[in-house]
Amino acid sequence: MHKIESKNVNFHYGQTHALKNISISIEQNTVTALIGPSGCGKSTYLRLFNRMNDLIENTRLEGQILIDGVDIYAKGVNVDNLRKNVGMVFQKPNPFPKTIFENVAYGLRVNGITDKQLIEERVITSIQQVALWDEVKDKLKKSAFELSGGQQQRLCIARALAIQPSIILMDEPTSALDPISTAKVEELVYELKDKYTIVIVTHNMQQAGRISDSTAFFYMGELIEHDNTKNIFTHPKEERTQNYITGRFG
Repeated sequence: MHKIESKNVNFHYGQTHALKNISISIEQNTVTALIGPSGCGKSTYLRLFNRMNDLIENTRLEGQILIDGVDIYAKGVNVDNLRKNVGMVFQKPNPFPKTIFENVAYGLRVNGITDKQLIEERVITSIQQVALWDEVKDKLKKSAFELSGGQQQRLCIARALAIQPSIILMDEPTSALDPISTAKVEELVYELKDKYTIVIVTHNMQQAGRISDSTAFFYMGELIEHDNTKNIFTHPKEERTQNYITGRFG
């Protein structure tokens, strides 16, 4: 069974037909990169997996999105539980105005966990998972805003991991970071796939090539091609994919 599956997904913002008949299957413990020019629908598609688009008025979804075989848009689906299972990391690091420790503990507290020892264990484990522990272990009571941009982004990933999701969505997580921080986040993504299924939107072709197992190329709301990353970059089936990857348009 596929971890995530979208079947004939069409999505509309009011009169705008933003996604057209998208069908993709994503395997467990893989990294899938969504590439394509700005405004082609890749972030909209990503946000369907944790129902973030529900927050936008006048939108309409047709088709099915299944996670672990369950239609996440079916009646009676608990959206809070869905979002616990599907963590999200945004383009710009967005730590809360709290301490480093409380940033990571936040999701646990919101979900009703009050056991101090459990919270502490999860916070420490999550910070270690994102390779940030050595940098912040003596600063846990300091404001998260004192961290560099790259550290803040890794902290936001730790915050997503603390609630133990099985899927992590990343919307251009390195676009606001310098090259060294970007490399650290990429390394982290590569390591995390042992435990998580990751879907990442990126504008950076080299990044998609370095960290993803499969790549989906979107253009004007359509899925042009989805294949393993090596094939997409070396033997794309579609001329439009070839043109985009070689920089002829987009």
